[in-house]
Amino acid sequence: MTDEPGMTPQLHRELWSSWAGVLRSYAAVHSLGRDGHAVVEVSGAEILLRYGNRTLLFHPTALRESGGPEIPFHLTVNGRAVVGSTEDEMDLAAERLCREIIAV
Repeated sequence: MTDEPGMTPQLHRELWSSWAGVLRSYAAVHSLGRDGHAVVEVSGAEILLRYGNRTLLFHPTALRESGGPEIPFHLTVNGRAVVGSTEDEMDLAAERLCREIIAV
């Protein structure tokens, strides 16, 4: 969880759950018609998106792609996702990340 003003533990849990939901939806869409399917595993501490041998591992303050370096990541109080230096609506960020990891 970030120290962003207004971010309560309850709000963060709701946003985290929403983030997992949009990741599941876009992972399913981008897996259609492919040999494999994407899997999203969720806990309170991390979300793992796996497609074949590629992964995206989300923590409340960072993400890591397939064991690479950590990239800053967080959810904002207004329901947006910040990945690196890019802030976007949650659904747009989730769609982009799923497309990038699945469409190889």
